[in-house]
Amino acid sequence: TRLQNATPLGPTPSQSRFQVDLVAEAPRKANGEVDAAGKGGEEAKGRFRVNFVDPSAGDESPSDFQNGGDTVLSEGSLHSGGHHHYYYDTHTNTYYLRTFGHNTMDAVPRIDHYRHTAADLGEKLIRPSLAELHDELDKVSGPRGGPRGGGVPGTAGPLPSIPLLGEPFEDGYANGEEGTPAGDAAASYTPDSKGIVKFGWIKGVLVRCMLNIWGVMLFIRLSWIVGQAGIGLSVVVIAMATVVTTITGLSTSAIATNGFVRGGGAYYLISRSLGPEFGGAIGLIFAFANAVAVAMYVVGFAETVVELLKENGTLMIDEMNDIRIIGAITVVILLGISVAGMEWEAKAQIVLLVILILAIGDFVIGTFIPLDSKKAKGFFGYKAEIFMENFGPDFRNEETFFSVFAIFFPAATGILAGANISGDLADPQSAIPKGTLLAILITTLVYMGIAVSVGSCVVRDATGNVNNTIITELTNCTTAACKLNYDFSSCQKECHYGLMNNFQVMSMVSGFAPLISAGIFSATLSSALASLVSAPKIFQALCKDNIYPGFQMFAKGYGKNNEPLRGYLLTFLIALGFILIAELNVIAPIISNFFLASYALINFSVFHASLAKSPGWRPAFKYYNMWISLVGAILCCIVMFVINWWAALLTYVIVLGLYIYVTYKKPDVNWGSSTQALTYLNALQHSIRLSGVEDHVKNFRPQCLIMTGAPNARPALLHLVHAFTKNVGLMICGHVHMGPRRQAMKELSTDLAKYQRWLIKNKMKAFYAPVHAEDLRDGGQYLMQAAGLGRMRPNTLVVGFKKNWRQIENAERLHLCSISVRFLRSERTSTSMSLLHKLSSYISDRLIYTAIQKRLRGMFKLLVKTRLLRGGNSKSPSSPLNLADQRLLDASSQFQKKQGKSNIDVWWLFDDGGLTLLIPYLITTKKKWKECKIRVFIGGKINRIDHDRRAMATLLSKFRIDFSDIMVLGDINTKPKKENIAAFEEMIEPFRLHEDDKEQEVADKMKEDEPWRITDNELELYKTKTYRQIRLNELLKEHSSTANVIVMSLPVARKGAVSSALYMAWLEALSKDLPPILLVRGNHQSVLTFYS
Repeated sequence: TRLQNATPLGPTPSQSRFQVDLVAEAPRKANGEVDAAGKGGEEAKGRFRVNFVDPSAGDESPSDFQNGGDTVLSEGSLHSGGHHHYYYDTHTNTYYLRTFGHNTMDAVPRIDHYRHTAADLGEKLIRPSLAELHDELDKVSGPRGGPRGGGVPGTAGPLPSIPLLGEPFEDGYANGEEGTPAGDAAASYTPDSKGIVKFGWIKGVLVRCMLNIWGVMLFIRLSWIVGQAGIGLSVVVIAMATVVTTITGLSTSAIATNGFVRGGGAYYLISRSLGPEFGGAIGLIFAFANAVAVAMYVVGFAETVVELLKENGTLMIDEMNDIRIIGAITVVILLGISVAGMEWEAKAQIVLLVILILAIGDFVIGTFIPLDSKKAKGFFGYKAEIFMENFGPDFRNEETFFSVFAIFFPAATGILAGANISGDLADPQSAIPKGTLLAILITTLVYMGIAVSVGSCVVRDATGNVNNTIITELTNCTTAACKLNYDFSSCQKECHYGLMNNFQVMSMVSGFAPLISAGIFSATLSSALASLVSAPKIFQALCKDNIYPGFQMFAKGYGKNNEPLRGYLLTFLIALGFILIAELNVIAPIISNFFLASYALINFSVFHASLAKSPGWRPAFKYYNMWISLVGAILCCIVMFVINWWAALLTYVIVLGLYIYVTYKKPDVNWGSSTQALTYLNALQHSIRLSGVEDHVKNFRPQCLIMTGAPNARPALLHLVHAFTKNVGLMICGHVHMGPRRQAMKELSTDLAKYQRWLIKNKMKAFYAPVHAEDLRDGGQYLMQAAGLGRMRPNTLVVGFKKNWRQIENAERLHLCSISVRFLRSERTSTSMSLLHKLSSYISDRLIYTAIQKRLRGMFKLLVKTRLLRGGNSKSPSSPLNLADQRLLDASSQFQKKQGKSNIDVWWLFDDGGLTLLIPYLITTKKKWKECKIRVFIGGKINRIDHDRRAMATLLSKFRIDFSDIMVLGDINTKPKKENIAAFEEMIEPFRLHEDDKEQEVADKMKEDEPWRITDNELELYKTKTYRQIRLNELLKEHSSTANVIVMSLPVARKGAVSSALYMAWLEALSKDLPPILLVRGNHQSVLTFYS
């Protein structure tokens, strides 16, 4: 019989969207019917059915599935735009997951798994995690709550759902994936694509780029450039400009095809490649440049109109004010077209392109119709004599090749007009390369063709006087005009016609002059319209990324196309302002340089991304080269200076200023830029190079592994170590996670990101290294062996002192407290040892803590751990701090503030290689500690105090370490006070074995079971050393009670001879009732040298 699955219940909001059912195939029925579960019963035995749970579907049973149990995906599921369901086949919500002929929960490769969380093109699917695949059968067998209901024991009833959705990320997005900022996140994407206008590569890119590149320059300046530079150098000028724009076009194509491109054009390309610093700087000036460019083009249009009015004597007021009035009216009309929508703007661009092409055609036709009436103005048609005469340069009025190039180059810009509306393109990856490069090719050919054509038809100088025809042959007239029977020598310096003198040559040559005027209008208005659309789109993308928080209001879009109406209004006001100022001759070179700066950075982006060798740099466009892109970037910078040196410097200053501002603000974005990739590559290469370098005593740096646990749990320990490792050596915060492995591993991965961010936020130059171990001792050993990389490995261990070590009953815990002894006992170890006393309590898992938050001096919030013994009552977090907690709070922050004029006392009792002296010196090099003086205390004999002081002073001067005083202690070995000895004996009493008072067998058994206990024999054997620790404490209280920090040699215990309890008692006796004390013991290898 067939086992029938019960219908699963509908999910609650907290449940997964998947349900797993086990399916057993039935044999073929008598009537030949095949079970609807699928064909091929043998293959299908025991496979899983995964039901997609649609909460809106109610209790409807899933439809039968087709195609033999194979996964069937409709076209709509693969291309999910325009559908409400992005999951599976539109006809059914149930299917079998069977891959490569066997049963699996693994997801097959699919585009929806790789989408961004806030993707425009469809919803992101999350594949099962590896942990979920590992735990699949455990979950199916129901250890976490059993069947969901309806199942019968022994049958394949409904099974618990398998959650295939991962846990939410802390920042809302998966690692490395980009989402919209908080302000934009509220506007969730709706799949309804009705009414959204998207352009292809011709309408969206080619037309825009051609219109933007063909400017006024084509009609009113190109002929003058040919007159100055000659045909040959004019072609060179155009070719040079084309080289720069072509390289930039190739670079743009490479970046645009390296992944999905959103709106924002040049800003988006640069920011996603080089990071927010360069992107934010360029985005702002590029948007501003486009806004001012609107004013430039509109004024160019207005000037042409005013010229026509002047010719007809119909000026309204005067030339300047007429330009302002016409410009203001024009920009209002252009704004109306833009706000009406991208579709209207695109239609207007097509009309303008048609007019422009007709104007160019009109000129070309006109060159073949040389009328006699035009010969006096210098137009003779195509003549070899004119071509030969005009081929060479004839620079006048202090013009040079570079000044002519500077005038022409702005005519070649505009290649980013298509890329700037990348968000409105149907397929930016395909459209931008094709449209941009083809537009550069077509416009360059037209520029060169017109330059050669006008240079072959029109002479440089002409009078315009028909009576200048030559009747008798002149012997001294050698110009091309003379050979064509015209003598224009009478006005060689004050002619009003010809290439050098008349800007309206193209109108004169053309077949129908008004069409050239229409072409000028078309060129100016189309460029103005393109800039008016580009500026708000770029600015909107910039504001959406929240790089400049003050501009957030301009991120809002309206309508189906998300039109930046606020941006349009801002651009309109900027353009109107500059039209009314009308001083555009000063502004023009700055705008050109702003465009060139963005070109330079686009080229540099490609070079940088290629140099970084990031695996994510895989452009679909292959026709680029990193070194050519670098040359392009350098050329752009050179051209900036050629056009206008002061404008270039101003551009550099503005970009640098914005770069510094964005770097200082540190926007919280992660776009996987090439800057990150190159940082990694440099770190990797330098680390490998460093690993081949032998250590040298001059380059010794304390590289500390600090056993902090969670870094924010022991701030004082962290800040003190940071004082001598910042910008000097490595600092790793070790955290040993104990307990059940599965739980610990989850915490470990979560803590790794959380605490590393905490360190960065608190400006700690340190790494966080968590590890899982059975106990603290093993964890510490794992960290010492595995932490670090190559030469950047810890050579100094720092642990905090456990103040309450005497309250711990368990022997093993006491053994862990003296773990430092075990680390030190190997003579060959390369690990130095530092132990910090009385800065904060060591956190034990025997103690429970409640968090008390308090703002400290209005500067920062600090988490303070207050101790609660098992079985006690919790303190209320809102209750005022008691005295002990206040002291702990003060102690935890004492190394964050400036230390003032005080002392760091160094008790260098034993020569450990110099680490005890090096650490205080490094501390005094830091800003907060620079006013502190080092006082050195050494042991000596009473009859040699002066000699020992001079010897130490000589040594310190050779080490070049400044000190304020040297004190020689001749009474270290004096017997301590009786009350202090009695206090010590009282302290160790609970830990003594007292074997003399017990039977031999009982004493031996206790010694074996509790090796940490202090034997009578041991206490007698080390009486002198015990007295020395007590005596040193007395001397410390006498001489160093006012010091900010005491740095002292750590006593060493003999291996296997000194018990843990006795060693801890020595440290307690040595350091109690003192300022913060750092007990240091090097590994007796020199870390200081006086040799150069």
